[in-house]
Amino acid sequence: MSADTVKSNLSATKEELLGYYHDMVLIRRFEERAGQLYGMGHIGGFCHLYIGQEAVIVGIEAVKKDGDQTITGYRDHGHMLACGMDPKGVMAELTGREGGYSKGKGGSMHMFSKEKQFYGGHGIVGAQVPLGVGLAFANRYREEPKVSLTYFGDGASNQGQVFEAMNMAKLWKLPVVFLIENNQYAMGTSVTRAHSETHLYRRGASFGIPGMEVDGMDVLAVREAAREAVDHARTGKGPYVVELKTYRYRGHSMSDPAKYRTREEVDEVREHNDPIKRCEQRLIENGYADTAALKAIDKEVKAVVKAAADFALESPEPALSELYTDITA
Repeated sequence: MSADTVKSNLSATKEELLGYYHDMVLIRRFEERAGQLYGMGHIGGFCHLYIGQEAVIVGIEAVKKDGDQTITGYRDHGHMLACGMDPKGVMAELTGREGGYSKGKGGSMHMFSKEKQFYGGHGIVGAQVPLGVGLAFANRYREEPKVSLTYFGDGASNQGQVFEAMNMAKLWKLPVVFLIENNQYAMGTSVTRAHSETHLYRRGASFGIPGMEVDGMDVLAVREAAREAVDHARTGKGPYVVELKTYRYRGHSMSDPAKYRTREEVDEVREHNDPIKRCEQRLIENGYADTAALKAIDKEVKAVVKAAADFALESPEPALSELYTDITA
């Protein structure tokens, strides 16, 4: 399937499109609340928000099957929510509370859920990529029809271990999809200044891995590209690279003032290319929902996020004895 074929196959049922809209709004409102809690001092350490990139994870989740694994870097809250992890547990982990997914010890970057096949959340740039290939190796070794969905950013795409992992994945025809979330600025340097080859979907070309570039701000375009890539991996044809052209509205982390780009640039994307607004427009144009129905979804989501924040702040901090659990001595 080419990028042009993806563009021409962007239809969805009412139920599908409303589901995608709900999930993207949930991620957006959750991240906005997380940003507020960080500013109030309730979240410590690093905190990387996913605002603006919601269509990527929601579109890819739409084609996952039971057992498929997800692994990503440190901009991971959206991935957790899209995987079906409880917002209360995610928010409690962000605030370092006992009710969090890692008992309050992992924080923003290190959450896991074996039940949801979510394997992190990794703080080292690009370190999750060979781990994602390891998950794919386990799938093939066990002869299980599962696919490892391995996410990383444009900055991580220059890391050496990424290429080592791609080489192994192709050699052994492992069922892994490399998903490059190209939000265009890595930690603060634009793709054009940091990459000699700015078409990142070509990263696997020297290993013979096919790739595709897709509009990461369009949830349906992401879904169709993901469908092609996941089917390729699941049917024994080996790895696939998908570059998702997306955009983050906030700084790299909460400590980043993002002075390397203009306010006008961010406002232009918000106004004309926002993934939630684009989905909203489709819903209205197709007669699937009106403004009142969409506001009702937003109200419902805000209540869920408020409950998550309340749960997090009411949950106790982990006991001192937790310092000695989950470690190797």
